[in-house]
Amino acid sequence: MLSCLRLSLRSSLLAAFCSLCLGAGLSLGMVSPAAAQVTAFKQAVAESASVDEAVAAFYRDRNYAPIWTGADESSRARRAALLDALSGVSVHGLPPARYGVDQLKAKMAAVRTTRDLGEVEVALSRAFVTYAKDVQTGLLTPSKVDADIKREVPLHNREAYLNEFALSEAPQSYLRALPPVTAEYRGLMKEKLRLEYVMAHGGWGPQVPGKKIEPGDRGPAVIALRNRLVTMGYLDRSATGVYDAQLQQAVQRFQLAHGLEGDGVAGTSTLGEINAPVAERLESIIVAMERERWLNHERGDRHILVNQTDFSAKIIDHGRVTFETRSVIGKNAHDRRSPEFSDEMEHMVINPSWYVPRSIIVNEYLPKLRNNPGAVGHLEITDSRGRQVSRANTDFSQFSAKSFPYAMRQPPGARNALGRVKFMFPNKYNIYLHDTPQKNLFSREVRAYSHGCIRLADPFDFAYALLAPQEADPKAFFQSVLATGKETKVMLKTPVPVHLIYRTAFTNSQGRAEFRRDVYGRDAEIWDALRAAGVTLGAVQG
Repeated sequence: MLSCLRLSLRSSLLAAFCSLCLGAGLSLGMVSPAAAQVTAFKQAVAESASVDEAVAAFYRDRNYAPIWTGADESSRARRAALLDALSGVSVHGLPPARYGVDQLKAKMAAVRTTRDLGEVEVALSRAFVTYAKDVQTGLLTPSKVDADIKREVPLHNREAYLNEFALSEAPQSYLRALPPVTAEYRGLMKEKLRLEYVMAHGGWGPQVPGKKIEPGDRGPAVIALRNRLVTMGYLDRSATGVYDAQLQQAVQRFQLAHGLEGDGVAGTSTLGEINAPVAERLESIIVAMERERWLNHERGDRHILVNQTDFSAKIIDHGRVTFETRSVIGKNAHDRRSPEFSDEMEHMVINPSWYVPRSIIVNEYLPKLRNNPGAVGHLEITDSRGRQVSRANTDFSQFSAKSFPYAMRQPPGARNALGRVKFMFPNKYNIYLHDTPQKNLFSREVRAYSHGCIRLADPFDFAYALLAPQEADPKAFFQSVLATGKETKVMLKTPVPVHLIYRTAFTNSQGRAEFRRDVYGRDAEIWDALRAAGVTLGAVQG
């Protein structure tokens, strides 16, 4: 009923607006519009558009002919499509006030003169290009939110939006195609609506008290745990007051969906995640939708996806995960956090040397060498010509971080910091994927320990998967190169796109939302920026 009323009101508004357009003598279908009115309209458009170069250029190129304010069917269709889209921006987690749909409607209803009509024409264009950019490639500029988000967003030219839309014969279809068309974006939108409904109906109920609940326990805390898991959808409706096998399995399902160890014991970490409010999860979903818009471009039929918060690395073939392994990411320190960006993997190096980054040399190893020239003995010290430097004949105390003239290298071997293979997508951040001798780290729940690069739990299997398209027996080929002990570069005949992402909310292969902890606090920063831009948490009523 409400939607019918909205449709009736919008139709009435458009009909009245069209009558005003005709009364002003500016119907695009008219053969001989009054010259004075046309001139006044063009002047109004030129003046209003002057504050926005892209919009101004669009109108100059078409001699200020309107695309919105004519009385022809194409203009009516564009207006209707745009007003529909702007009225529904909250579905995408965008702020309605930014596009001023109510103000646009009021401005349209208040048209009395040709000049008014020209101002409305430009106002509609400006609202359109702002919305188009926001819904297609995001509201925010990633690097302005956090310097470690290096993602280059594929921005579309604002004038091109207008040209494309003006030529489109199906304006509603054009607008519907602007947001990401990925299954992930659709899943996030669905979860957003679900959580808004849950929030409007009181949330997931009382929080679960205590610090630890385990199988066999009974009492009020177990009942609270049971009720919350039922409401969340992890447990079928039950009247049990005991932490039984069904409740343990429900806890395990929840744990696995939140990146926790699936032991079925509701300890401190698990209870902390279970007690997270609906609003917090909704914020994560809205942030994930914004992040998905930042990545709204072709990702490659085959690509590598590293989700830092999930501590995972996957190979995706035609939308399906064909390989997955655990990963270790950068430590949560200002100079070690793994950045976010996309690039192309070109080759792997089997039996790699580790060429120690300058920052590590001067900040970590030089202080040790000043105290003891024999420190970090597993590393070779070399001069500018690659010749090995004698530690016994060098006074390291004379060097500062700026004046230290040497490089450091760890030769190939089982103890090499990069393990036995590294995977290269050359980039200015010196980030890559690699093996590691520290296998114990992969058993930990939170795996943020590296200097920024991504360590893989199963690097050999990862290599076999990458080599499979170009080698008849990828395992035998890899092992034969490995057995030589020599540093060897192996090119990938077809480079593979790599996307280092950071998602605290995402959907799994069944389309169900999963959540992870905000390891670096980046999503909190993004939410703060979205909120400052006017985004709020909505809730479906009824």
